[in-house]
Amino acid sequence: MKQLMMGASALVLAAGFSAPALADYDLTILHINDLHSRIEPINKYDSGCSEKSAAEGKCFGGIARIKTALDERRAALSGEGKNFVTLDAGDQFQGSLFYTTYKGKAAVEFMNMLDFDAMAVGNHEFDDGPAALEKFIDAADFPVISGNIEVNNEPLLKGKVPGTLILEKGGEKVGIVSALAEDTDVTSSPGAGVRFIMAEDYLKGAVEALEAAGVNKIIALTHAGLTRDKQIAAAVPGIDVIVGGHSHTLLSNTQKRAKGPYPVLVKNPEGKDVPIVQAYAYGKFLGEIAVTWDDNGDVIKAVGEPILLDSSVAEDETMKARVAELAAPIQELKAQVIGSAAEMIDGSRNTCRAGECAMGNLVADAILDATKDQGIEIVIQNGGGLRASIDAGEVTMGEVLTVLPFQNTLATFEMKGSHIKEALENGASKLEEGAGRFAQVAGIKYSFDASKPAGERIVALTMTDGSPIDPDKVYKVATNNYMRGGGDGYKVFAEHGMNAYDYGPGLEIVLADYLKAHKDYQPKLDGRVTAVK
Repeated sequence: MKQLMMGASALVLAAGFSAPALADYDLTILHINDLHSRIEPINKYDSGCSEKSAAEGKCFGGIARIKTALDERRAALSGEGKNFVTLDAGDQFQGSLFYTTYKGKAAVEFMNMLDFDAMAVGNHEFDDGPAALEKFIDAADFPVISGNIEVNNEPLLKGKVPGTLILEKGGEKVGIVSALAEDTDVTSSPGAGVRFIMAEDYLKGAVEALEAAGVNKIIALTHAGLTRDKQIAAAVPGIDVIVGGHSHTLLSNTQKRAKGPYPVLVKNPEGKDVPIVQAYAYGKFLGEIAVTWDDNGDVIKAVGEPILLDSSVAEDETMKARVAELAAPIQELKAQVIGSAAEMIDGSRNTCRAGECAMGNLVADAILDATKDQGIEIVIQNGGGLRASIDAGEVTMGEVLTVLPFQNTLATFEMKGSHIKEALENGASKLEEGAGRFAQVAGIKYSFDASKPAGERIVALTMTDGSPIDPDKVYKVATNNYMRGGGDGYKVFAEHGMNAYDYGPGLEIVLADYLKAHKDYQPKLDGRVTAVK
């Protein structure tokens, strides 16, 4: 096991933390977020890792490797007499054939084996409606929490999703509060009986209640994204640490691709620094942050670094055997070779939610090709629907299903040109947050200016041949059924789409068929989406 790299002195000085006092309390937080059903190890593109890559030591993560890392860190901390807590910031659901096949059953079985202290509800825990989340909660040996979810009108979840939790660690009470992204009704399928409250509104009251009960060490376990976590830290007094998820952000003091330091520090309304941590996604890292409170309940130190779970971390043999047992029925489908790629096809989150990406072009072109006989002219695909890259060489059905795991179907409809532009404005409306609504396209070209206000960012829009789009003309459009129903903020599709048909083939079949027909597929960027500098 690699030794944890702290970088302590720099972080302590940066935070302006004071020197330790005699009554200090130390707690180490071990955490993951956004596993997204990556039960098996992944490759460097966050897709399934081949036997060849595994033999070469090029795999990361996997639930059996997480088990080893957790057990080793728990044993080491216990041996040193240190207090610790293990937390999951949500999104166990959706992302591989394990979820497609078993829904939440495999996820909760493995989570029970990992022995977490608590898990936040992620937005994707609602992907199969309240029923799948209910079954997960009922089977969990650990608390599943989220406080800004109002479920009184949803019988399946009523009384089953607490918002706070008090843990006893080393003779001290540690409060856990939780909140979820408020737009989960847009990004997932919670149903009409579930309502989402502003995180700050809920958390202020929850923290005050914990403090009134004598709890002065409070961790917010959130699934809202780093941008929202910063806003929450700045707005809600009394939160000492935020352990987050949702934005898949790598925070690190050593990793080259980190999006910020570990932890990020934000001042709360009282001027105190709140450490915020997140550990990327897909089980590639195990976050570890050591926090020290003084006797007043103020954080005086917070140091740590996520641990890279590469081949130097052995897989737990018992869990590995159980993974193999559950994987057996789906191996044949996953192993089917359906095509090949001349180069790596980039489907990374950072690329596909911010501009034109090769995977977006591939999927949009595949949809356009599949619908050309219907006269479809325009394709709009959400970047958030693309969940992985594909490396060069043979492409398997397992890789395709990792890229498109949501079981979305092809949807077609008709819509005026003015509403096409409105849809693209929605796609560009949350660029700062890296939201999944960003539009990948085929049949059209557009330019956006991120410096302009949301709703005014599309500065050029034409058909691929350069001809202007007529605001009053009705065009034939294709997308996926999730977006056509208003998902990811595309309510314009639901409200203004005409003659809609949402029940075409699964997008994974569309993509597989396209790759079969395009041997040694060459990824491309052709300027169909451009950013105005």
